[in-house]
Amino acid sequence: MVGVVSGILIVSAVIAVGYVAARLRILGPEVQGALTRTAFYVTNPALLFTVVAGSDIRAALGTDTPLALLSAAAVGLLYCLLSFLFFRRPVAETAVGAMASSYANANNIGIPVSLYAVGTAQHVAPVLLVQILVLAPFYLTVLGLASGSRVSWKKLLVQPFANPMIIASGLGAAVALTGWTVPDLLQKPIDMLAGGAVPMVLLAFGLSLAGKAPLQKGDGRTETFVATVLKISGMPLVVWVLGRFVFGLEGQHLLASVIMGALPTAQNVFLFASPYGRGVTVARDVILCTTILSVGALLAVAWLLS
Repeated sequence: MVGVVSGILIVSAVIAVGYVAARLRILGPEVQGALTRTAFYVTNPALLFTVVAGSDIRAALGTDTPLALLSAAAVGLLYCLLSFLFFRRPVAETAVGAMASSYANANNIGIPVSLYAVGTAQHVAPVLLVQILVLAPFYLTVLGLASGSRVSWKKLLVQPFANPMIIASGLGAAVALTGWTVPDLLQKPIDMLAGGAVPMVLLAFGLSLAGKAPLQKGDGRTETFVATVLKISGMPLVVWVLGRFVFGLEGQHLLASVIMGALPTAQNVFLFASPYGRGVTVARDVILCTTILSVGALLAVAWLLS
């Protein structure tokens, strides 16, 4: 299971660099905010444009795409129900928890894990597209509306088009659907910026770990526990049930789909929550817990379904 372990270790190493840099006071607390803002407004939009523009959107609209969407929606709704019944957290914090329980790290960890487990990364693209084109715009819109003082139809319609990552995803989808080739003079700078997106987010996440110990009492510990259990155990189970009994998947295809469901929470959840200052601690702690626990979860899925 070298692919599973190596994918986790690569991500963890960059996070550790950020943590050590903060502990040694090489980078101060103000750097975390600068990194998250730069990632949110510059590098992540460049990465999303590149990923979506290079994807075969039509081919992705098969079994994998509806399965990824339905499983993420089911787990997110389950978290919202639990929040409504037991936590009674505000809308923005509930949205972050729901996203943390269903938004997978398909890019950084999903690609190497999928390549090793099933020999191809083709099952990663549909998950990424669902997250980029559907889940991210939805949750960012909810966060934007919940963080404001007043909700109106005008604000509801305008909010998605005011977010740089949603704009970049839409432009990438337009390029992919039309088949237009972006000139090198424009694409190469975008690629350079996109290359800094992942390490920038991981460094910012590592810096945040040095500021406050995770899983503190009264700091969303219950919500963190529930979101972690849903992401590591609940989501792969939901994917297996839907894939096996609704979509009729078997063998390697079913294995690949469940592996996508068992991936840890993506660092983008922390990135999305940071500018709004809502649910940031829960996002950080769920990412940390699921990244650690996902090693065992992925190994168990590979063993049970191989």
